[in-house]
Amino acid sequence: MSYTAMSLALRGLIGDSVAPRGPGPPSPSSPVIATGAALGGSLGRLFTLIHSLLYLCLDGQMDRYKLHEKYILTRVKRKSNNKLRSIKGQWKFLLLFGTFCFTAFWFWHTDIESPRIVESAVPDCSPGFVASKAAALIKNYSRDHPIFLQLSDIFWPRNETLYQLPYGTYKSEKVMMKFLTLANTYHIPPEIERLPCKKCVVVGSGFSLNNSSLGEEINKYDIVIRLNNAPVHKYQQDVGNKTTMRLFYPESATFNQFLDVNPDTLLVLVPFKALDLEWMKIFINDEERDYKKHPKMPKIKWQLGTQNIRVLNPYFMEVAATKMLRHNKKIKLKPTTGFLAISFALHFCDVVHIAGFGYPPVSVNNTQPIHYYNLATLKNVAKAHSVVREASILRKLLLQKVIRNLTYF
Repeated sequence: MSYTAMSLALRGLIGDSVAPRGPGPPSPSSPVIATGAALGGSLGRLFTLIHSLLYLCLDGQMDRYKLHEKYILTRVKRKSNNKLRSIKGQWKFLLLFGTFCFTAFWFWHTDIESPRIVESAVPDCSPGFVASKAAALIKNYSRDHPIFLQLSDIFWPRNETLYQLPYGTYKSEKVMMKFLTLANTYHIPPEIERLPCKKCVVVGSGFSLNNSSLGEEINKYDIVIRLNNAPVHKYQQDVGNKTTMRLFYPESATFNQFLDVNPDTLLVLVPFKALDLEWMKIFINDEERDYKKHPKMPKIKWQLGTQNIRVLNPYFMEVAATKMLRHNKKIKLKPTTGFLAISFALHFCDVVHIAGFGYPPVSVNNTQPIHYYNLATLKNVAKAHSVVREASILRKLLLQKVIRNLTYF
């Protein structure tokens, strides 16, 4: 029963007991009436007292109820907020933890031999930038040596070396002279020579070029250096179609001489042995070939003449092996053509970028393709080259901003 109902019922009960029966005033001489009047007054005061007590009790209960209700609502809301904050906190933690795990896995997966350092735009050129950086890393760094060999260089004092091919001309002077008499063009094209600042990109053969869509960007460089028989035709979208220089040796001269070579491309021979010069002489002159005497001689027909042929100075191979890779004097593992090309670029260009370099880890996967154009694996090159050591040096060059990478390793 509510407070109002109880009050009205009590008042009605008391009123019925003490109310006068007639309109006239009670007679003071009647003891019954006097007693009733006294009783009515007492009951009235009692009613007032009970009324006050009920009011205080019920009002206090209402206040306590309201306070309790407010406390419960506040607590529920607080718990809800705490739970919400807890959920948000858990999601934030999971997000951060997931990001950390993904980043760690990504770098572990892509940093096979070098970090993922990618540049996506042809940079501004600063003359002498690479020279100043390379001088701090390569002992006795010098740009005084000629880029391509000519007859006079064979006996040039600064070109004297105790190394045999591919690191020097020692004991190969005669065969070198015969070949240079045939291919006697050694100058750098004027459009390259007069560049105030040379921006170069060395395009490797790595699988990372596959679906890279870097072709248009590669074509923007002043000098595009390609390697061996890496094709351009059918891969222009990823590797471009501009070729300023192509470094090769006889066994790798199987590139398409019309589709993979521009009319002004310099075909730069890298002689690994004296026999390479003899073979190239036979190719150029289309001489009779004795495959019994030379069973490993590649069966190619040279159709480009000699006007674009150059012979790379073995000095750059020596620098790559002894000063960059720091092999001892009994150099057994030869630098790859790609590493040689970078060594050359560091002595010729003002900006050096690379693309398509890097191998999968030997310990993880020996069957993954290493080229963008065939299914060759690391088994084909791991025994002939120090790929792990090369990757370590490239990592150092990348981290110190001597060179920059357009793809990933």
